[in-house]
Amino acid sequence: MSNASATTERQVDSNLFITVSGPPGCGATTLTEGLADALNCGYVIGGEIFRDLAEERDLSLQQLIAKAEEDDTIDRALDQRLRRIAEQWGAANKAFILESRLAGWLAGNRADLRIWLDAPEEVRIERLSDYEVSYEIERPDERASGDIDLKHLDEEDEIGPLLRVREVSEAGRYESYYGIDVEDQSFYDLSINTARWDADTVLDIVLTAIEGYDAETDEGAFTTRDVTI
Repeated sequence: MSNASATTERQVDSNLFITVSGPPGCGATTLTEGLADALNCGYVIGGEIFRDLAEERDLSLQQLIAKAEEDDTIDRALDQRLRRIAEQWGAANKAFILESRLAGWLAGNRADLRIWLDAPEEVRIERLSDYEVSYEIERPDERASGDIDLKHLDEEDEIGPLLRVREVSEAGRYESYYGIDVEDQSFYDLSINTARWDADTVLDIVLTAIEGYDAETDEGAFTTRDVTI
């Protein structure tokens, strides 16, 4: 799955509230934007909310990331905003896509369709080294003095350990704050290895599932507990 935007001529009529989740480099943003275009609906990217929090606090992204590792108020502020969005759109009966690592957990049973994307680590690392990553690693034009310089993070042996540390740190925080195991994919409706298909094909797979969905014949999603934020 390339990092180019997913495009399709298909226009799908849907009122589903959809969440998209996965680790850095999985293609979640690409799929979210493609779905929003095909469904002609709104969407929210979790990384953009994180960027908003950084701007509100007059911090660079790396500074806010460092602060989040020391202070749970950052993660909780982000997750509270995402939860409010999930509550709003879960009751709206209109199509909407929410993307973030915890989107499926935060939306819980409010979501109509929860999607998990992943790819082998070496594929994800290669993708991240080829374009400006979102809030996993700070974008070059937003680096503050002393922050990470992406120009020197072009090799797997450099970018890989950085991402692994981030992922382990976040997983520990989610477990500590909310009792969430981010490795638990049992409740997702669709799980796709985006290394196997290009972005357009992944988008078509998901759109086919959306078009084929019939609430009257739906025998039930996996129930998830409501996460206390």
